[in-house]
Amino acid sequence: MVHLERIAIEITEYYRALDESATLRHHFRHADEEGGLWYIEAVPDRGELIVIKQAELISASQLHRYSWEHLEDEHGGLTDQAVDPEEDLLEAIPADEFQRVWTR
Repeated sequence: MVHLERIAIEITEYYRALDESATLRHHFRHADEEGGLWYIEAVPDRGELIVIKQAELISASQLHRYSWEHLEDEHGGLTDQAVDPEEDLLEAIPADEFQRVWTR
């Protein structure tokens, strides 16, 4: 159990370091098959785009947010996969659009 706790701490610190040191941020939106909207903030790391913040807007009243401060819950969690905007069919959006959703 101690080993798993250490891994969780290391993962949290990795995402936190990316978030706090990022100078370039990319913002995307994606609509899923069930009608949910996903908002993503990603930063480059070692040649990949790593998601550091993710919000899923399921309905007007249901929003789930994930970041290094809240990696997962019973509804889901921050993806651990790098994203490719073209391959993952992500639509680039302005930072302020992402922030409006993230801070609501």
